[in-house]
Order: sequence, then C-alpha cells, then structure tokens
Amino acid sequence: MSSSKSTPPSIAYLGPSGTFTEEALLTQQDLTNSSHELCHSIAEVLERTANNAVTLGFTAIENSIEGTVNVALDSLIFKHDLFIQREVVLDVRLHLLGQPGASIDQITQVISFPVATAQCRRYLNEHLSQAVEVAATSTAAAAQEIAKTKDLTSAAIGTSLSQKLYGLKFIASDIADHSENQTRFVIVAHSGVPAPTGNDKTSIVVFQRSDQSGSLMGILAEFAARSINLTKLESRPTKKTLGDYCFLIDLEGHIDDELVADCLTSIMAKHGDMKFLGSYPAATKKANQQKNALSKTWTDAKTQIDKLRSQVSPS
Repeated sequence: MSSSKSTPPSIAYLGPSGTFTEEALLTQQDLTNSSHELCHSIAEVLERTANNAVTLGFTAIENSIEGTVNVALDSLIFKHDLFIQREVVLDVRLHLLGQPGASIDQITQVISFPVATAQCRRYLNEHLSQAVEVAATSTAAAAQEIAKTKDLTSAAIGTSLSQKLYGLKFIASDIADHSENQTRFVIVAHSGVPAPTGNDKTSIVVFQRSDQSGSLMGILAEFAARSINLTKLESRPTKKTLGDYCFLIDLEGHIDDELVADCLTSIMAKHGDMKFLGSYPAATKKANQQKNALSKTWTDAKTQIDKLRSQVSPS
C-alpha cells in the first residue's frame, strides 16, 4: 500500500461524510494524505476497487452485535478478486444529535439508519417512546437531514464526526444499548499481500468438493493438527443449490508462515477448492510466543526431513 508522495492512494468508501466508515478510516495515520471517493453503497466501493478506478477500498465486514455485513463478504467471496491489506476495529459510539437549541423534551422524530436505531432501543424506550422513527440510508445521511431542515423537533442518531461536520448539538451521548459494540473494517486492493508482521491474520474461503459426513471436521482437523487458532468460522450459501455452503475462515498467522502454508496446501489437496482473501496485519495485538515457537519447531522438523529425503537413492 506504499505510494510516492506525489501520487497518494485514492480510497473509496461508503458516504456521505460522517459515517462510521469515515471515522474508522481517519484512525489510519498513514492514509491521511489519501484522496477520498465517497460511494453510495458498499457494492460500489468494491466494484470501483476491482476495476482499478481507485487504489484501495475500505468497507465494514462485521459488527459485534449485528454480525456479518453480508453484501461486503459476498462481494469479496463470489464477485471480486481483491486482497485484504489490513483490518481496522472501531468502537461504535452512537449519539443523539440535534440542532443547537434543541432539547430532548422537544423531540418528536428520530432519524437514523435502522440498524443504529435498533442498537439504541433501550434509550429510545426510556426517553423518546412517543417519537416517530424515520429511516435514513446512513447515520451520516440522518445528520445531514437534521442540519438541512434546522428542525428543533427532530434528532438524528449518529457519530461524533457527523456532529462536528454538520454543526449539530449532542442532545445525549453514548446512547447505545451495548457499550462494547465494535465494527470490523478492511482495506482491500486489486493485488498484493502485505509482508508478515508477526501479528497477522489470514482469511480464506473453502468450497467443499462434496457434501459428505465429516467434511467440515476434516477441514478443521488440518488447523488443529498444526495448533493454528481460528478467529472466525462462518458458513455462507454458495448461491447455487439449497443446502450448498462454503466456509469463511479467519486464522491467526500469515501465508508466508511455514505452518499456515502447509495447512492451506493440505486443505486444497484433500478437502476442497479455496479462495484466498488475504494475509494482513491484525487490528488487535496479542502474544505470539506460542505461534512463533510452533513455527520454528515446524521449520526445524521440515529441514531435518528434507535433509533425510536428499539422501534417498535415485530410482
């Protein structure tokens, strides 16, 4: 993802300005000089990245409460050949925003993205049970609407970034039901695998060659045999026949690691077709002593076996 100073990368992401996606992107200091292209949908973000219209795409793929962002993952699995360059995890904080001078006892209408509204159900029931809920295409679009109409009786559920961008007031802060809510984002590119950092994840999709008893167990056994930890395992319909599923797997480690490379080779050879989504720096730091020790042990063992094989007489 390196770029010369004269040609900073262009990044496509979901607009309008003030979304959680933009908040997450602004945490990446090395991308502050990039040019931004706001898109109307996640599908458009990935389409423009795949077509080389932009250097990078940035999209949410998972929320700790709502789960998978299906449109993003399905596009990466079935439609585009893009490689994840890194992941970014953002703490989701939702606020009730209104015009300067507005107060909570005036509010008769709450506008927001339906998912955000649903995540603030407890607060809305306790403080705004009579307010009408209106759907918007995003939390940022809701904030835009409040700023445009200047209506003191309407409020938006949105981000602190949109409050700043649109000159709104915090009527109430941190109103989400779950304070530990997080969203996971990824940066994707048309090509390239980042170098290993020692704190990496690899994402793959495995398509079973046949639907038979024990097939998933056989795939998982490959990871267990090498003490490779999985951080995500999810089945996705293949869009073919009912009951036909593939498996999205996130694992600790990098494809450049001997253990990981051997595991993926074995899966492809014995269990099914595989789509590689990327090896990239993990957002969370964790101890890697055990993984690194296992990798060294594996490498040492492979070196010994290769030495023995080199002594086999030619046939």
